[in-house]
Amino acid sequence: MLLSLPYWLYQILRHGKYRSGLAERMGKVPVRLASGAGERPGRVIWVHAVSVGEVLAVSGLVAQMRQNFPQHRVLVSTTTDTGQDLARKRFGEENVFYFPMDFAFAIRPYLRALQPELIVLAETEFWPNFLNLADAGGARIAVVNARLSDRSWPSYRRFRWALRRMLVHVDLFLAQTAEDSARLQSIGAEAARIQVTGNLKFDVSLPTPSPIVESLRRSLAAEGAGPVLVCGSTVDGEEPPLLKAFEHLRVGHPRAVMILAPRHPERFDDVAILIQQLGIRSFRRSQWQGEPLAGAVLLVDTIGELAALYALADVAFVGGSLVPRGGHNIIEPAQHGVAIVTGNHTENFRDIVALFQNHDAVRIATLAELPLTLMQLLADDSERQALGRRAEQTMRSQAGATQRTMTALKTLVTEHRDPLGAQSKAAHTD
Repeated sequence: MLLSLPYWLYQILRHGKYRSGLAERMGKVPVRLASGAGERPGRVIWVHAVSVGEVLAVSGLVAQMRQNFPQHRVLVSTTTDTGQDLARKRFGEENVFYFPMDFAFAIRPYLRALQPELIVLAETEFWPNFLNLADAGGARIAVVNARLSDRSWPSYRRFRWALRRMLVHVDLFLAQTAEDSARLQSIGAEAARIQVTGNLKFDVSLPTPSPIVESLRRSLAAEGAGPVLVCGSTVDGEEPPLLKAFEHLRVGHPRAVMILAPRHPERFDDVAILIQQLGIRSFRRSQWQGEPLAGAVLLVDTIGELAALYALADVAFVGGSLVPRGGHNIIEPAQHGVAIVTGNHTENFRDIVALFQNHDAVRIATLAELPLTLMQLLADDSERQALGRRAEQTMRSQAGATQRTMTALKTLVTEHRDPLGAQSKAAHTD
């Protein structure tokens, strides 16, 4: 912590990261979590979802928990500010808080105040102090939607000697795929504690219709603008080639529209400057007042609207994939039956992308191939629409992970568990 302090200070001062909820991160339990000042919030299930993607993934699971465990209060923690904002909208501000840093002094106040019976961690949130203290306090611990990406797995394997002692505190791992199950075992998780339940993200519901989507739809129709290219979750290094591709598209489609949504809020201003430097007419979503968009770029400088905006796309490009960043989730545009294009760097979503490829439901393009791929899809209405239909059908065929996860979690919700169970588990592992 001391060695990395300059980095954290830079992130706080330059980008404003981690500033929000700093007191909560350092162990101050917010009063809103209690049913009244100084009171405990009753029987608690604690769900941790790092950011927006995990919040979306566990939304259906949280709803099922509330239905199946009415005697429990389901509380949700996040790490990022964007995840916090979305979680408060979805689950209610009084049920959401920032996850404490992995120091005993920050974790213990939450465990004392909440005394959770079940802790549910989304994907691979392996924090050693947290797992140790939560287990010692008597909480059951489950990791849901568990996955180890191609990029992270080698690092985990190098430290499996330490991970094995940490993972013993987890009662149940619910993996996305058989390969994820095998990888969990390779880093020290016991096979008996692992089940394959599928990917919760395939069960994400369509986003609630957004006023901005309807406003844009009416505006685009009124001015005869289109086709619409939605580029979502783009990262540094991707906007220049995408904007160049858009300029090529406008040669054949002078009324084309690009909706561009950078992944990280701190980059909104930089991307706006880039668009201006290229001489492309543009508007920021936060300032758009219905001006004509034909031939222009709409820069989405807001949070939480991208999933709904994919509904406007003739073609959707999913970012983090033209450069080696591992890609982002292609399920959101698939929900709308939209033709999807992604780059060739999709290691973090290898199984999802492979599934869609097997069903001819996505187009993969390198940096050099991207302009031609987009132009071909926009020139062939029947193929573009068929590609979108296959994407939606592929997604629907994978549904059911939420129910399987819920069934597995029911076995962990018990009336009482001896806090000494952690010691016996650790002794067994030793």
